[in-house]
Amino acid sequence: MKTNNKKIALVTGGSKRIGASICEELHKSNINVMIHYKNSKEDALHLKDKLNKIRSNSTDIVQGDLCKTESYEKIISNVIKRFGQLDYLINNASSYFPTQIDNLNEDDWNDLISTNLKAPLFLCQAAAKFLKEKKGSIVNITDANENNPKKNYIIYNLAKSGLVSLTRSLAVDLAPHVRVNAVAPGAILWPEDGQESEVGYRENLISQTFLKKQGTPKNIAKAVVFLLSTATYTTGEIIHVDGGGTNK
Repeated sequence: MKTNNKKIALVTGGSKRIGASICEELHKSNINVMIHYKNSKEDALHLKDKLNKIRSNSTDIVQGDLCKTESYEKIISNVIKRFGQLDYLINNASSYFPTQIDNLNEDDWNDLISTNLKAPLFLCQAAAKFLKEKKGSIVNITDANENNPKKNYIIYNLAKSGLVSLTRSLAVDLAPHVRVNAVAPGAILWPEDGQESEVGYRENLISQTFLKKQGTPKNIAKAVVFLLSTATYTTGEIIHVDGGGTNK
């Protein structure tokens, strides 16, 4: 069923964590949402049902493996088939894991580069003509540490730095019809394992912020909505949502 009376947003990795918060905040702002997921179908369906109970036929889901090139056109075509248009693209999906110089490999490269850099580029390419029709907008989710690379995360650091550059390049190439910006989260959510799971590590990181507190996914979501709906004379910018992190 097509619904053309609302703005339509595609959120990659939208089924949980920060992506789910972005979907909910967009929906609260009267924007209809296509939730992309890879493996988290149950989470995606739960969020879809939750949002559709609030506003009927406002939300749907689309599956796609962002490491596979053929997924990009398929995801965008599914959005157009379902909603008839695309106004906003939020590239949120991201792989995140350490890669030490002495044991990183090509599989690590393909995973981290594909989800964090390749997919945003080729999804933007596939979506460009639809976004131009609606004078739409793109928001990429980067990382507040792009200027302060995290030790033992070489490929991830490279991918997110590349995404910052991609944001600025697309802002030039898609102007004046499509605005392209990014949100760079700081201490918002933690992985369930690894160094970040240690309480001492988290407390130290939070203590380095100017605001001395951890942020929330809603902080990111509100920044995304601001860039899409309010900041209409802004493009090529990276908004840091990091409590005033010390890496600037």
